[in-house]
Amino acid sequence: MPGLTQEQITQAREADLLHYLLSYESGVLKREGANYRHREHDSLVYVASKNYWYWNSRGRKINAVDYLMEIRGYSFVEAVERLAGCGAPDVTRYSSCRGEQRKPAEKKPFRLPWAKRCATFAVSYLQRRGVHSDIIRRCMQLGLFYESRYNNEAVCVFVGRDDTGTGRFACVRGIAGDLKKDISGSDKRFSFCYPPRNPGSRHVAVFEAPIDALSHATLQELEGWKWDGYRLSLGGTSHVALTAFLERHPEIKRVTLYMDNDFGGLTNARKIKAMLHKDQRFKHIRVGVNPPRVGKDYNEKLLYTREQIKDRQLQCRQKQAAISI
Repeated sequence: MPGLTQEQITQAREADLLHYLLSYESGVLKREGANYRHREHDSLVYVASKNYWYWNSRGRKINAVDYLMEIRGYSFVEAVERLAGCGAPDVTRYSSCRGEQRKPAEKKPFRLPWAKRCATFAVSYLQRRGVHSDIIRRCMQLGLFYESRYNNEAVCVFVGRDDTGTGRFACVRGIAGDLKKDISGSDKRFSFCYPPRNPGSRHVAVFEAPIDALSHATLQELEGWKWDGYRLSLGGTSHVALTAFLERHPEIKRVTLYMDNDFGGLTNARKIKAMLHKDQRFKHIRVGVNPPRVGKDYNEKLLYTREQIKDRQLQCRQKQAAISI
């Protein structure tokens, strides 16, 4: 690869992820006996007995290069340079680095991706996923959604903003492919949140992904629910975004967890519910768990509901045609 030697790539791939995190990101680690758990991605666990990191929600092991690329948003070249010492502090195997004094890592500055003037492909993508046009339009007006390009691929960008309206988080979703990625420097505490129509809501609905939150809002439009609250995306399974949201919104009295209807989603919902009940700051909050009754997530439920509506409309037209004959 241009600019990198095979030796640098090998050295980066052999870098000890545990030592990297202890050296540069110790605040994201939570000790669990001999093991460690990542606070922002709590399905990411260091298994001491086998000396590797396992990402339970994705069902695979990861190394230091994977971590920097998939969680911190580095390119492959940037990850290798950081881990192999080319333009960044050297991080080698844990056994050879024990006791060395290291310069703290500099956090990559957060910048929202460039916004394409016309969001035709991104809007079409959400419409294909069943999201209501009015909800898409409102997201764009609030600066929560737009189209961009990432590594020459057209992507949807979902933005998380703080109380002043400043963008603090962004994740991209590939329009044609399977790309899912947080933008470098994103602050998980300010994840994507679709706000209520009227101020003063005391209810927050929690989802794993922005599309699930928007699917839930669309289901309300289709089925006429009388509900007006926040819809917060965790951006995965970590409770960091929810905890920070509740700290900023002490008026919240009820949390409903709309996690995926699979083993990982149901297990994580139970963990978050137990965590909120255990935390003295949130003991007054009523917590419910409401996975979709149809499909794996709320987008699958939305697509199923739209098909049901379409079938009913077709049957109605056929009846009317038979009567007119």
